[in-house]
Amino acid sequence: MESNQTAYYKTPIGTAKIVGDENGINAVTVIDDDLETSAEIPEILRDCVLQLTEYFNGSRSRFDLKLNPQGTDFQKKVWNALLNVPFGKTRTYLEQTKQLGDVKAIRAVASANGKNPIWIIIPCHRIIGSNGSLTGYAVGIWRKKWLLEYENTSKQQSLF
Repeated sequence: MESNQTAYYKTPIGTAKIVGDENGINAVTVIDDDLETSAEIPEILRDCVLQLTEYFNGSRSRFDLKLNPQGTDFQKKVWNALLNVPFGKTRTYLEQTKQLGDVKAIRAVASANGKNPIWIIIPCHRIIGSNGSLTGYAVGIWRKKWLLEYENTSKQQSLF
């Protein structure tokens, strides 16, 4: 079994640390260090870096990667549901909870969103409070705001 490979990718809103192996991408996280993109990207992570590059240059609105996030079955179910929130759209925590079939699980769903290990690709930034507020975002509300505005602008530009 191959061990995890790691690459760093500089985005407009922070350096992403990408970790994965032959089973898929395990994690994309924002790190505090302002690192440049890795000079050598392990082959297993190249498609992820390419797709993130396309996302940030406005030519990709949907990711097509093999994902392998590590978590509980419930967390994986929540993260999987996030993949259905379209680019440029938002859902509330309540809407997400209803989609998963248990309105009482709103806190557990919100907690699972907060533990999402694959930043941007599993789009937990598209989940907002019922009143439209940008509640909770593990890597900073300013990043969530940036991503939502970016996706909204990109979507409008692609119409013309």
